[in-house]
Amino acid sequence: MMYGRLLNLASTSLAQREFGHDPSNSWKEPSSQASVWKPCADRQRPKDQGSSRKSNGFILVSANGGLNQQRVAVCNAVAVASLLNATLVVPIFLYSSVWKDPSQFGDIYQEEHFINTLKDDITITKELPPHLRSLDPEAIGSVVTDAHLEKEAKPTDYVRLVLPILQQNGVVHLLGFGNRLGFDPLPPHLQKLRCKCNFHALKFVPKIQQVGSLLIRRIREYDSSSNRIDKELMGNFMPDNDARRDNTSKVPSKYLALHLRFEVDMVAYSLCDFGGGESERKELQAYRETHFPLLLQRLKGLKPVSPVELRISGRCPLTPEEAGLLLAGLGLERGTYIYLAGSQIYDGKSRMKPFTSLYPNLVTKEDLLDPIELEPFRNFSSQLAALDFIACATADVFAMTDSGSQLSSLVSGFRTYFGGGHTPTLRPNKKRLSAVLMENDTIPWNRFQRRVTKMIEEGQRVHVRRYGQSIYRQPRSSECMCKGH
Repeated sequence: MMYGRLLNLASTSLAQREFGHDPSNSWKEPSSQASVWKPCADRQRPKDQGSSRKSNGFILVSANGGLNQQRVAVCNAVAVASLLNATLVVPIFLYSSVWKDPSQFGDIYQEEHFINTLKDDITITKELPPHLRSLDPEAIGSVVTDAHLEKEAKPTDYVRLVLPILQQNGVVHLLGFGNRLGFDPLPPHLQKLRCKCNFHALKFVPKIQQVGSLLIRRIREYDSSSNRIDKELMGNFMPDNDARRDNTSKVPSKYLALHLRFEVDMVAYSLCDFGGGESERKELQAYRETHFPLLLQRLKGLKPVSPVELRISGRCPLTPEEAGLLLAGLGLERGTYIYLAGSQIYDGKSRMKPFTSLYPNLVTKEDLLDPIELEPFRNFSSQLAALDFIACATADVFAMTDSGSQLSSLVSGFRTYFGGGHTPTLRPNKKRLSAVLMENDTIPWNRFQRRVTKMIEEGQRVHVRRYGQSIYRQPRSSECMCKGH
């Protein structure tokens, strides 16, 4: 524990709330403007029709990372194929020693739906034509890596570097492709295509939809089709409303989904201190030496930044303890049902104790699904992550502790796009929260609550996507959503 006094105040406050009837405002989006924006990236206009010009060639894409990084890579690849007037081969997912998941595109997403949804924009094929399959892309100079394209590359970079290779050889292999296409400047039709891919073309396969539906039913404790997000993510496996007609008195179980990014790699890479003393420092240093040698090499000769400075600047992952205090500060009741996305928390149950002392109704997919139901996903981390994606996106409230994570970014964007202004997301400002928590020894609980609530409400303000901001995280823009329909 790092904030013993605040935890005691939080516990007392939650106990008092059990006898009152003052529900938290966190279950509703604060601005009515949120419902003004409607999904329309799939709205086809004549000028958006796919080009009838002859294709310049084929683009192979090998995407790295986990589920969410690969999702972004696929959408970027679709935009690049359109930009270069090329035929896209269904992307390949690279095996990672970190994620250790051999899943390919068709194991996670519906291939036919992907191809058909985008057929008016680009041509997508499942494999190269026979005359190109025997070629070695590397031998003919058709492999393009991160070394050739800078991070957040511009469309002009692709036209200058990739198009000549494509036209000469008929094929280009984008190897280790990730966030190699910037968000701006980008022509509106390509931005719109990215949105169409992310929100409409990428549907989970029935296997994931079915178990995702089972997971949501067990969280909510009854069968119900609640909103469009459920339909988009679970498709034909939406629970049947007829199943609850004999129990009409039962109300839906509200739940909050929490993406708590406190895995050992995140914790170690941050260089922060988390109150575990010398043993923690030695353990995390040993982890860095094994897993992040390049980080340590880069830090040599640099003036070290103290853990206190890192925390003050908002660069430390939120601990479970801090996440619990945040929710308590927002007035969420002790009995709130909370789904925890991912379950590999650093230091496990010991680290989670301060959180569960405030909020004991905490569950994971491992708690809700039987081992036999989880078995088909056991060695496929990306497919397991897809279940977390479904549970987070369909939650009554979604809370993140790191707005920079791909899961949090994509889930919050999905909720904005399909939520109709009824899917609040809690996004803390870590720098501001740190400043509040630094007053642990003196701050009154009511002041702590006011400052935390103000911070979250300011993060929920409705605004149009700003220049350079992720279209996946913030789809409120003329290329992605329509206002006033």
